[in-house]
Amino acid sequence: MEFLVASSIGLLTTCGTYLLLRGRTFPVVVGLALLSYAVNVFLFAMGRLTINMPPILREGVTEYTDPLPQALVLTAIVISFGMTALIVVLSIRTFLEIGNDHVDGRPVGAPSEAGDKN
Repeated sequence: MEFLVASSIGLLTTCGTYLLLRGRTFPVVVGLALLSYAVNVFLFAMGRLTINMPPILREGVTEYTDPLPQALVLTAIVISFGMTALIVVLSIRTFLEIGNDHVDGRPVGAPSEAGDKN
């Protein structure tokens, strides 16, 4: 199970990084979302979650679940939702102002500073 979780975190991170390096805004937004999912799964896995254990100490309970990773993941979900909403609004605004969705703002088919056509 640890291999599966570690592989999924690595796959989410790899796909998110690849999408962040794309030239259009929609893949960048999806890449940021995938990276935030990878961080959430990583935080959840670091907490060594146990099954059927209470998150707080009670009388007669010898083992309990650490509530800190759950709180960190919940906070990270809220922050990533707000960050994604902001980036979507900024990318829509940029598309309406410039007329395309390239990250660098140049027109489609225009040569870059290096002289290549993308």
